[in-house]
Amino acid sequence: MKKIEAVIRPEVFQELRQALVHIGISGLTVFEAAGCGNQKGKKGAFRGTTYELPLVSRIKVEMVSEDHKVDEIISVIIEACGTGQVGDGKIFISPIEEVIRIRSGERGKEAVL
Repeated sequence: MKKIEAVIRPEVFQELRQALVHIGISGLTVFEAAGCGNQKGKKGAFRGTTYELPLVSRIKVEMVSEDHKVDEIISVIIEACGTGQVGDGKIFISPIEEVIRIRSGERGKEAVL
């Protein structure tokens, strides 16, 4: 099993969510986040004064999947979230040793489904 974490633009989350449901992925954990990278923050203006926001709003989406679904999930994330612009986000993939459902004690893929 793998844990897939995607840090994405907030405005593309609903499209990503619908695309993941379409391929059978229903379990997600979603966090509001802020960060910076190559985008280097954001500049704005208010009443004639310019200011810089060093951190940009992001959404972090996490899911655990069986190994054979990872490539399909990555493709869906790239298609739904990619604009071709700096700041589209990142995808991180990590191995998961074990998953246990607290309510029932189920382990492994049964706990994920």
